[in-house]
Amino acid sequence: MKKLQLLFISLLISIVSVAQLSQFLESQPEIKAIEKITGNNFFNETWKIMIRQPVDHADTTKGFFLQRVFVADKRKENAVLLITEGYGAEYAAHPRYINELSPMLNSNQICVEHRYFGESWPNPVNWDYLTVTNAEGDHHAIVELFKKYYSGKWINTGISKGGQTAVYHRAFYPADVDVTVAYVAPLNFGVEDGRHEPFIKNKPGTADDRKKIVDFQLRILKNREILIPKLVEYSKEKGLDYRISMDEVLDYTVLEFPFAFWQWGKSPKDIPTENASLDECFKYLMEVPGPSYFSISGMENTKSFFVQAARELGYYGYDTKPFKEYLSIESSKNYLSKIFLPDGLKIKYDKSTAKQVKRFMKTTDSEILFIYGEYDPWSASGFQVQNKDNLLKIVKPGGSHSTRINNLPPDQKKQVKEKLEKWLGIPIYLN
Repeated sequence: MKKLQLLFISLLISIVSVAQLSQFLESQPEIKAIEKITGNNFFNETWKIMIRQPVDHADTTKGFFLQRVFVADKRKENAVLLITEGYGAEYAAHPRYINELSPMLNSNQICVEHRYFGESWPNPVNWDYLTVTNAEGDHHAIVELFKKYYSGKWINTGISKGGQTAVYHRAFYPADVDVTVAYVAPLNFGVEDGRHEPFIKNKPGTADDRKKIVDFQLRILKNREILIPKLVEYSKEKGLDYRISMDEVLDYTVLEFPFAFWQWGKSPKDIPTENASLDECFKYLMEVPGPSYFSISGMENTKSFFVQAARELGYYGYDTKPFKEYLSIESSKNYLSKIFLPDGLKIKYDKSTAKQVKRFMKTTDSEILFIYGEYDPWSASGFQVQNKDNLLKIVKPGGSHSTRINNLPPDQKKQVKEKLEKWLGIPIYLN
């Protein structure tokens, strides 16, 4: 009988919470569309909403656009996890989607699609307003909106560019959230930052592993006359077309190979040896990384990222020295603008934003947790973290870009749990 009473009370609380949030959403003038969707059953209800945002937060005469946000409700008094997605957030519409931190925190979950991605586009498109300042203005507006409803602790988080976005949000609006959890987040200082190439050359795996990769790259390039026709055929089958010649596609796919290999935690055992056929080598190159990254269709969903990389966020370059005599290109310099930027768009890189965030990291009392994988090339430009009680950087041994709290070794999981509990003052539930 007692169990039935507790179940009834719990159900009643959930119904009241759902009704309250629904009424809140409908009462906010900034929210222009509300749609209840099927969400993970960890939450009571999940909504997709469209929030009206200024195209330029400094000048509302420039117009407005609608930003897609997913709100998964647990309880009004519980913590709020704000996911500062760096790209599109279509995945958050999946009925089973849940961020790994939500059950750890027993939290509500708000996933914000980044401006100029997915369904969150201004019309007409003016690339001038795709800036860090405006993106963080978006996140600040959403926090201010939902702090009128939720009363618990706030944690912002993101993965890769999303993790970078979470830290930038904290740097611009330090009081918006209580804790930041940034996964595999870079802080670059140039369109071709310069730290990734020596990292790939000297850091991941063993010396033999890294030699095996270079040997594989050389074998592909030395046999370009045989492999180019295969690349042409492969591209036709996959419906891939490019802004650059097929010879250049092969060059860049080979140059990209080690970055993609280590980023996604591939095993050196799987690299074709010198005894493997050229067909086997070509097949493996198409799998890791494959040429679609350099195709027109492949960059369609990420063109906004490349605009940001060229303007403020930075990116990585390629080491061409070991392959100089076998490449068709004279240099890979400025490849991002050549291959990835929208037609006719010229952008000059401005490192002032990265410098501002670097200064913030040196002086901040904000509580920030960084998670990295040891072999992930993005860790080469990872945030430099001082030995202070409000900062913690965890690097998973041998880890890749897929490093998360749930796949950390037990001792590192324990560190994370203790630090988050100290910072937030709430229990953390780890598997």
